[in-house]
Amino acid sequence: MTERYDCHYCKESLFGKKYVLREENPYCVKCYESLYSNTCEECKKPIGCNTRDLSYKDRHWHEDCFKCFQCKRSLVDKPFSTKDEKLLCTECYSNEYSSKCHECKKTIMPGSRKMEHKGNSWHETCFTCQRCQQPIGTKSFIPKESHNFCVPCYEKQFAMQCVHCKKPITTGGVTYREQPWHKDCFLCTSCKQQLSGQRFTSRDDFAYCLNCFCNLYAKKCASCTTPISGLGGSKYISFEERQWHNDCFNCKKCSVSLVGRGFLTERDDILCPECGKDI
Repeated sequence: MTERYDCHYCKESLFGKKYVLREENPYCVKCYESLYSNTCEECKKPIGCNTRDLSYKDRHWHEDCFKCFQCKRSLVDKPFSTKDEKLLCTECYSNEYSSKCHECKKTIMPGSRKMEHKGNSWHETCFTCQRCQQPIGTKSFIPKESHNFCVPCYEKQFAMQCVHCKKPITTGGVTYREQPWHKDCFLCTSCKQQLSGQRFTSRDDFAYCLNCFCNLYAKKCASCTTPISGLGGSKYISFEERQWHNDCFNCKKCSVSLVGRGFLTERDDILCPECGKDI
């Protein structure tokens, strides 16, 4: 006697019929499709055993339903993109959503290399120097008046020349006596420290930091012997070719300040009238 071979679900005989094995259990086509077939995203009908099931990210389509949402052309075995869960062929996606080249105004196709700067996009071959027309690629460039320039061309056409080293100034220069300098070239004449960002003064058209200027040219205080810069509105006292800081102009004996008061001299000393009575 022949052993029965029945559908695992409905128990009907599968003798002489098509069936599908799932986890080693046989199912008639009707039961298998009812229980396990995927539903097509497009037509919402089951995808039967005799039909090719196309899947993408856990979604399924009949082969005939796997089409571009926009132009309705088949996407079977073709590249495609998605937008808001809709399938789009490469051409429709590009026309609708891809960036447009800032130079040639044509679509930049998905997968092709593009260059971007401040919200604009270019084909790699369109991103060129305005002056020499060579592709810029990943090299440094300088934008000017809606055009882009490679660094050598920008320096030749626009950059000022440093008065000291005669080389182009591309960023962060300093102007002194209406002449341009690199920050690294604008140095104290004496100590060679950079003067950019700090106070300085000049003598005979040469720039000096305040320390060097005071040490080299400022008068010395007759009391403390340190330089009197006289810069920035600082006050000092001058008498008979001698100078004092305001804070140093005091009576030699009692140390009272003599600023704005009468005083007497005894050799190199200054005295208040009270201390000088016995002279």
